[in-house]
Amino acid sequence: MSTNTLTGHIRKMTSQLIDGQVEYQLPLSEHSLALNPLIGKQLTLTHSGKINCMECGKKTKKSYSQGFCYPCMMKLAKCDMCIMKPETCHFAQGTCREPEWGEANCFVPHFVYLANTTAIKVGITRHTQLPTRWIDQGANQALPIFKVSTRLQSGLVEIALAEFISDKTNWRNMLKGKAESIDLKAKAAELIPQIEQRLAEIKLKFGEDAVQRLDEEVVEIDFPVLEYPTKISSFNFDKTATVGGTLMGIKGQYLYFDTGVINMRKFTSYEITASY
Repeated sequence: MSTNTLTGHIRKMTSQLIDGQVEYQLPLSEHSLALNPLIGKQLTLTHSGKINCMECGKKTKKSYSQGFCYPCMMKLAKCDMCIMKPETCHFAQGTCREPEWGEANCFVPHFVYLANTTAIKVGITRHTQLPTRWIDQGANQALPIFKVSTRLQSGLVEIALAEFISDKTNWRNMLKGKAESIDLKAKAAELIPQIEQRLAEIKLKFGEDAVQRLDEEVVEIDFPVLEYPTKISSFNFDKTATVGGTLMGIKGQYLYFDTGVINMRKFTSYEITASY
C-alpha cells in the first residue's frame, strides 16, 4: 500500500462549520491536508528539527507566541500582552508597537460571547473570527451577547463578566468529551443584569453605542471525534520527533490519536512531514 506524504511548516488548523459539523484542514507551508477523511486511519507526523519564524522566515531554536522568533515576538503588535489582555490596551498612550496594525485589528467591531467547553466561559473575538474562535476553543455551544466598537471595550466587558464566570477553558476536561448542553440564553439573562453598572460606566466613557446588546441564536458545534480518551496523554515535538497512530478525531486545535493528543497550534512554524 502506497503512503502519501506532505512536508511543510505547521500553521494553525483552519476550519469550517458545515451544517453544525466542523471540517478541518492542516496547512503545511503552501500545502493543505484535509483531515476529516483521515479520521479512523493511520497518520504519522514527523518533525524535521527545523523551526522557521512565520513572520520573517529566519531559523529559530524555539517558537515564541505560537510561531515567531524572539525578535519578532518582541516587536510585533500581535504578540504584545494587550492581545491576551485587551483591557491593558495602550494605544491611547502612543506606545502601540504597530499603530497601523492596531487600527486595522483592534479598532474594529468585537464580540463578547458565552461558550460551553464543558463549563460556561466568557470570551471575546473580532467580528471576522466567528465561529472560528469558538471552534479553536473546543466549544460545543456559543452565544454572542454583546457587540462593541473596539478590542479595549470588549476586554472591559469581559473582565466585568469574569467576576461571575470563568474566562478560561479547562483544556483537559474539554478534550475528554462533548459538553453537556447549557441554556446559554438563560445564563446570559442571569448574568447581564449583574454588570449593568459596569456597562453604564463603559458607555459613559466611550459613548452610548459603544456596547450593543445582541439577541442571537445559540450556535451548536459538533466535532469529528470517533472516541474520546479517558486519560489525556500529550505529545510534544520538542521531546518526540515522531507522533502518530490511528487518528481518532479533532477538537479545538488538538488531534486525537489512539496513542495520545497533540496541540497543533502550539507547534506553529515547526517543519513536519505528514504520512498518511
